[in-house]
Amino acid sequence: MPDTALPTETRVLGVSESAAKRVAFLIAQEGNPNLMLRLTVSGGGCSGFQYGFTFDETASDEDHVFEKDGTRVVTDDASLDLLAGATLDYVEDLMGAAFQIKNPNATASCGCGNSFAV
Repeated sequence: MPDTALPTETRVLGVSESAAKRVAFLIAQEGNPNLMLRLTVSGGGCSGFQYGFTFDETASDEDHVFEKDGTRVVTDDASLDLLAGATLDYVEDLMGAAFQIKNPNATASCGCGNSFAV
């Protein structure tokens, strides 16, 4: 059976400078410098999968931690399969401000950008 796993070098999650600054700001508001932003992918949403954001103090052996400017973003191994090569960004525009995932694995996404299909 052929190995369909992605090479390790492509199993990365990028974090933009804007996202790192916003996460750092939110962590400072929480008053706990040990926090990391946990990004997960779960089934659901209007396009099949949906992104989830929470704060977490710990990472397990099966988690992957990505750092930008001292800010840490953690994701589990299964979520990373769907996030490989994606970038977490924070965008402010006339419509509002929100985290966005620029995911090259997504073949479709909903209008709000919170769910996607592969």
